[in-house]
Amino acid sequence: MRPAALYDALFSPASVAIVGASDTPGKTTARPMEYLRRHGWKGDLFPVNPARDTVLGERSWSSLGALPVVPDHVFVLTGADLAIEAVRECADLGVPVATIMADGFIEGDDRGTARRAELQAIVGASGTRLLGPSSLGVAALGDGFALTANAAFAEADLGQGDVFVASQSGSAIGALLSRGKEMGVAFRGMVSTGNELDLTLGEICLGSVDDSRIESYALFLENIKGADDLRAFARAAADRGKPILAYKLGRTEAGARLAVSHSGALAGDDAVADALFRDLGIARVHTFEALLEGQNLARAVPIPVAGTKPRVCVLSTTGGGGAMAVDCLAAAGADLPGPSQETIDRLAEAGIAAGHGALIDLTLAGTRYEVMKGALDVVLAAPEFDAVVAVPGSSARFHPDLAVKPIVDCAAGGKPLAAFVMPAAPEALRLLRSSGVAAFRTAEACADTVLAVFGRRGPAGGERPRLKAPVGGSELLDEARSYEVLGEAGVPCAPHAVVTATSLPSDLPVAGPVAVKVLSSEVPHKTDAGGVVLGVTDGAGLRAAVGRIARTVGERLPGVAADRLLVQTMVRGVGEALVGFRHDPDAGPVVVLAAGGVLAELYRDRSVRSAPVDAATAHEMIDEVVAFRALGGYRGAPAGDLDALACAVVSVSRLAETGGAAILEAEVNPLLVLPEGHGVMAVDALVRRGSED
Repeated sequence: MRPAALYDALFSPASVAIVGASDTPGKTTARPMEYLRRHGWKGDLFPVNPARDTVLGERSWSSLGALPVVPDHVFVLTGADLAIEAVRECADLGVPVATIMADGFIEGDDRGTARRAELQAIVGASGTRLLGPSSLGVAALGDGFALTANAAFAEADLGQGDVFVASQSGSAIGALLSRGKEMGVAFRGMVSTGNELDLTLGEICLGSVDDSRIESYALFLENIKGADDLRAFARAAADRGKPILAYKLGRTEAGARLAVSHSGALAGDDAVADALFRDLGIARVHTFEALLEGQNLARAVPIPVAGTKPRVCVLSTTGGGGAMAVDCLAAAGADLPGPSQETIDRLAEAGIAAGHGALIDLTLAGTRYEVMKGALDVVLAAPEFDAVVAVPGSSARFHPDLAVKPIVDCAAGGKPLAAFVMPAAPEALRLLRSSGVAAFRTAEACADTVLAVFGRRGPAGGERPRLKAPVGGSELLDEARSYEVLGEAGVPCAPHAVVTATSLPSDLPVAGPVAVKVLSSEVPHKTDAGGVVLGVTDGAGLRAAVGRIARTVGERLPGVAADRLLVQTMVRGVGEALVGFRHDPDAGPVVVLAAGGVLAELYRDRSVRSAPVDAATAHEMIDEVVAFRALGGYRGAPAGDLDALACAVVSVSRLAETGGAAILEAEVNPLLVLPEGHGVMAVDALVRRGSED
């Protein structure tokens, strides 16, 4: 089914059937029918309930097959087992789209897994597309089409706007609807995608991009599914100038565990999600309110080719509120350069005294229209600023004409303009938003949005490499074989040789001093197993090290052979890095750069990108890892070869393009960073690859 046809069947059907519709007003399974009638939807509606002759005063039908037409969209409100039979009937009849509200399809539970498999088989063998399970439905608000069981749609007036909401959480669409009503933000469409057994959030949104009534998107995500669909949607939306804001759960380990239990799907590594959003030009916000409050700002800032650190001017009629905005923006990573001397002089000509500080405080100049308007005219034209945040004080509540009206009148000033309204001033917020100004109730949400919107970059061109599932499973390579793979990719590895315990050379096989390490794919963490001896300088030391390793590994890992060993020249660097690569099952190939060593996982000082990356992106990643700041010659310390580190990151990221047996995962830890001009050197590595076709 073409994306546009799918979108029409979901949001603009001519006919709808509701299987399991209840005759009890207010009951969850009665809500979709009640809402469709209450909000004036004009299509044909068929309640299906074999136990009743009528439902809510309308004729009830015994089955889908008994209907006079094949409905465009069927909403199934029954339990899980009956829902499967309803979908089977939809498939037999050729129904374009069916939505399932029931849960009971969670992977990991034997019955849930079996139900999922049965549903997938039915859908896979038919032309029927499935929304859900665990979907609370869809809504096209301007058309009165509220095919949902979410209680929030009992609103007397749903409104009509231009934001499209797609959420993996059913309750979130209701929360956004009610918050939007309070904020004065209205919606074109809303969808609860649930467990995404068939239709993904990205595929649904892709079908909506040519709806002229949609100007921007708000996504509420619990996990990353269907990354290819999300990528296609993001590119199509960017091509049409329709920005996307996203809020994703799982930023903390506790949040990730909750996302797993709530959605029935494993929440992906949050750093991988960040990398994917960055790759797709999606602005990720970390405050729930910013998902709606930030829509106007996202529309005002064209998606740049590369993300930027915004230079922001804060202009305030309240010293405390302005300081809050400055503090939050600085903490979020914005640049607050303060006005140039030329701008200060122009402000003085307008009767406004200002210094070079980050805050232009108009408090002493008086809260008057002409003061705020004059100051805004100057700073909006100042070349040293990318955006302006205006902060009106207490007058915004009862006298919006003084400091709020001038913000409205500058909305088309040619530069992104946002407002943090410090007092509780709902009418001022509505006035600003209706004029196209992004208006925020908190400084935190304001700063969050500014950084998210300016940090976007255009969606990466071309298709990302994708892997098929390994035909014969996967194979973990030992350290020596891992070096072969990395060497072919262009990663320098320390000199090494492989020896056996039964035929040791009389002297060191490589220049010493050396590290002697057990060589077995069964011992990925050699130090923990006692499989490493350092500082060996001669043949006698080599024999002693081999004997010690055999004894220790035998004690700690009974049954694991320690007869093969890797002898490696010890190299001294000025820093250690971890460079890793893996194929994420949802997001595709990613590359990670982190501070290296045994404590890498503990510190979690890292940067992640979709793979492959270029040299410029690799340098961005280096800048994002705090530990690597010391390698720039911090306080007279030796500078590391960061260019060589960037080259290694690029080389590892290109494992995504490997032909033959696909590289599923690779890690160099540590990759020693040598003094500037001397390169980098891998001194430990692991590679896991899939079997060849």
